[in-house]
Amino acid sequence: MELFPPAEATLAGTLDALRSGRTSCREVLERCLDRIDDREHEVHAWAFLDRDGARAQADRLDADHQVGRPFGPLGGIPIGVKDIIHVAGMPTEYGIPGFEELLCKNLSEPEADELRGSTIPEADAPIVADLRRRGAIILGKAVTTPYAWIDPPPTRNPWNLDHTPGGSSSGPAAAVACGMCLGALGSQTGGSITRPASYCGVAGFKPTYGSWSAEGILPLAQSLDHPGPIALTIADLALLANIRPFLTDRPLTIGRLRHWFDERTEPAMLDAMEQATAALQAAGHRVVRLSMPSPFPEIPANHFTILSAEAAGNHYGAIKRSPECYPPRITKLIEEGLHVTYVDFLVAKHFQEKTRWLFDSHLGEVDALLTPAALGPAPDPSTTGDPAFNSPWSFLGLPTITHPIALSPNGLPLGLQLTGRSGPEGEAALFGVALRTEAALRKAAGAAELPPFPAD
Repeated sequence: MELFPPAEATLAGTLDALRSGRTSCREVLERCLDRIDDREHEVHAWAFLDRDGARAQADRLDADHQVGRPFGPLGGIPIGVKDIIHVAGMPTEYGIPGFEELLCKNLSEPEADELRGSTIPEADAPIVADLRRRGAIILGKAVTTPYAWIDPPPTRNPWNLDHTPGGSSSGPAAAVACGMCLGALGSQTGGSITRPASYCGVAGFKPTYGSWSAEGILPLAQSLDHPGPIALTIADLALLANIRPFLTDRPLTIGRLRHWFDERTEPAMLDAMEQATAALQAAGHRVVRLSMPSPFPEIPANHFTILSAEAAGNHYGAIKRSPECYPPRITKLIEEGLHVTYVDFLVAKHFQEKTRWLFDSHLGEVDALLTPAALGPAPDPSTTGDPAFNSPWSFLGLPTITHPIALSPNGLPLGLQLTGRSGPEGEAALFGVALRTEAALRKAAGAAELPPFPAD
């Protein structure tokens, strides 16, 4: 694995090779399957693999290509899908192995017979259907933490198996890092895209809240849930998200938020952020120190009020029927959510709306905000890590992008986090910023320059 992979290893580079005929969809898929055979026994990134179905998809795309039929802008790219997102014909187990049988355990035989098979959806979630329409090959379901909360998953960090890959998008980040697939769909309620991407040395995009359909996805907290992609590079993320980055020739002005962040950042991450800041300045960009808006310290408590209350509402009936399907930490979250009063919830929702507007206006001074993507490198597998640096942006619904900046002294990846303005124009501008920060850090590390973003 490489923290700054060469162009030919990326999704964008693979698309170029496919379009030029230097490789085939089947060859790309088999390389991914070989990586799965090499590492899945130790990384445990997958909940379900559809090898035969993926091969059939690849062969159909190759046949289309041979007769000159277009095979789509993502034609031939193997994708993993987090196991809270429905994929037609593939089981959805929500991070609970044997989920269907556990559900049936306390039911009468007629009730169990009616339930069996219901965990295999007939239709794709809209975000999966969109990838299929664009030619992507859906390879399988990647491991999630149970119900996308913080009970540790079986997945291990591919850089060092004694460490967590983060959560809750554990399998998607680990699979992309290993080359088991070239992109993946994850989701974030607190830090579930950004933190795993940082821990596994890949890139992640959390879109503006509500800009991606959440239909066909198990909700944890619907006011905070954000589906989004994970990939190797910023260009790869933009291709998955179908976003055309907005690029300018002028130097960037990036606002680095310190104080609250610096107080909590581990030394290895703080050193990496200082080096990243120096690399951006050496590339001609301005990095300015910004103060934290005054409501910032109140965000975590309000985020947890909404998250726990909505999680309790979504899961209370199921946990009463089948408590054995719920491990300890999600159980505790639901129990705490049951104690949130209606008034407390309304106050937190009002604070959320008011603070979203304040932060969007705060971004008027700069092209993006810069913070660490996590407190430090990946901790041990008893935890999925602390989402403190990510939850504020999930609460505010602002788009974020993370990408690698360095390795820690113990050889684990570290990533930065960029936050931009909400909406399509804000996301396009944020991708333009991220392409340039990625280029500056690759240059500082002596890595090869990536090609310009694809023209079509």
